[in-house]
Amino acid sequence: MASSKNVVFDIVGTLVSYDYLYNAIDHRLGDRLRAEGVKPSLLGQAWMETAEREYTNLSISGRYQPFAKVLEALFYRLLWMGGIKEPRNFASPEDLAYIMTEYQSLTMRPGAAECVKKLRDAGFTVWAFTAADLKRVGGYFEKAGVPLPAENLLSCDSVGIGKPDLAAYKPLLDRLTSENEGKKPWFAAAHMWDVSAARTAGFKGAYCTVLEMEALTNLFGEMDVIDATLPGMADKIIADQAAF
Repeated sequence: MASSKNVVFDIVGTLVSYDYLYNAIDHRLGDRLRAEGVKPSLLGQAWMETAEREYTNLSISGRYQPFAKVLEALFYRLLWMGGIKEPRNFASPEDLAYIMTEYQSLTMRPGAAECVKKLRDAGFTVWAFTAADLKRVGGYFEKAGVPLPAENLLSCDSVGIGKPDLAAYKPLLDRLTSENEGKKPWFAAAHMWDVSAARTAGFKGAYCTVLEMEALTNLFGEMDVIDATLPGMADKIIADQAAF
């Protein structure tokens, strides 16, 4: 019998850290970037944020593209926007290929496995809803020793609609709600734009500040649960659910 308690996680940025990507940029281009006054981690963050924006823009205009394709395509543009005058002379195709390969090897955040275990031990079914490709995301769970059944792993690629379009959340929301007598499932993320959109669509919202530090509820609205750590967020989800 299916559990009536469900938590849907965003993965990359939430359970999975970007640090491995930033370290790869530093390893390959760090000295060159610092000579230009560009901090590798800041370039990585700007690159990721810009890719999320353009991914979303393509999706809402009906021209969906997989996120990794968008990320790779924007690399030289971000170097130029960071003040590098000749981006394609500054970094070679081999540099980009190395960084993109390392991007496939991101790792779980400290506390992520504990977070998932806490929820499962409390009777929750854990789901993943990601903009990344399913094989890569499934690999993150396997490497961390917290395998996720393939049927509980979903990607925006499957429907060609990117988050935070409310239509992206609706199929899974409707399914989990209808299977569980109208009980609202949870959506958990470290991106406030993501969890606030899911909450607008009808999920209960759990936000972890581990990535962004400031919740900015004055912009995005209130959450059902907010915590600074992933295990702490899990504890609050469990406690909130037990109150009903």
